[in-house]
Amino acid sequence: MTDPSVAFAQYNARILLGQPLSSKYITHYIESLTILLTRPTSPNGPHVATYRDSVYFNYRHLGLSLLFTPQKGYQLIKGTPAEDLDQSRLFLDGIDFYNVTLQSPPSSPPAPSKPPFSPTAADHGFRSYPVTPIKIHFSGEADDSLQVQRSSTGKYFVEHLGEPDRKGGGAGPSNGSIGIWCEWTKKGIMVEFGGNEARGPDAWNTGKDAKWKVISMFPIPK
Repeated sequence: MTDPSVAFAQYNARILLGQPLSSKYITHYIESLTILLTRPTSPNGPHVATYRDSVYFNYRHLGLSLLFTPQKGYQLIKGTPAEDLDQSRLFLDGIDFYNVTLQSPPSSPPAPSKPPFSPTAADHGFRSYPVTPIKIHFSGEADDSLQVQRSSTGKYFVEHLGEPDRKGGGAGPSNGSIGIWCEWTKKGIMVEFGGNEARGPDAWNTGKDAKWKVISMFPIPK
């Protein structure tokens, strides 16, 4: 029998979009992921970065970042600590899943990663998201989804989603250039790819073999 925490984490994270920070469903989602960890982590809580128009809850140990935006007239002040935020007026507007090796925690918080995506956001001490495959749903239909493995490449995404609506990155020398990224706007998903295949002047030819580095999920435009 499948552990209910695993089933919840794998089911459909998209249904959490639009939920307030105070939502019990978001709390349960984080708890269900934490249960899956095989080794202790420190710290267990998120790194919270507050800006004038958004708040990022970065769960580096879970390979997860949650973007909340203010509504109902709520005015954010940059640098506001988590305990002083009005959780009832902050709503989930984006989810980032990471597929990276463990690195040392940064001395400063990662750059915001809501669309247009910040391609360097994966280099700030995140572990890989603990659930595989990640089930990315695009609508309420059961068959309208994508199952992403840690090894899924650019070719896999294009074969299942078609040509992206927006794309960028990959230009310049392989040393120091950003990875290629693709956005399927109408499906509410953006993917950045990593490795040498995703960088350099020939990246759009070799990118089909590049593994995904960050998946950003955002509300599907109406």
